[in-house]
Amino acid sequence: QVQLVESGGGLVQPGGSLRLSCSASGSIASIVAMGWYRQAPGKQRDLVATMTSDDITNYADAVKGRFTISRDNAKNTVYLQMDSLKPEDTAVYYCNLRAQRMGFGKLVYTYWGQGTQVTVSS
Repeated sequence: QVQLVESGGGLVQPGGSLRLSCSASGSIASIVAMGWYRQAPGKQRDLVATMTSDDITNYADAVKGRFTISRDNAKNTVYLQMDSLKPEDTAVYYCNLRAQRMGFGKLVYTYWGQGTQVTVSS
């Protein structure tokens, strides 16, 4: 089994900052990519930022220049530093992991965290 534990959400004023973290544990053989998605009420879940095992990053246009994704390989943890937050960033943020599992060869599995609420409001 693989588990994802997220932390760091909360309420922040516009222009403020938050840092999300997501730690992966369990029978992980190799991480392909980790990242963050978000889902606002009544909307679909959208990509925020991802980072591959080769440190290739991908950001949604809406967050470029404001959010930064990083990873601690030794801890299997991914971070999302969110600066200059706007009310439209309000959403539930979900950690995403794509990984190969021990004993399952080269198959790549996708896992989701439980979600953490980010609210940007004055």
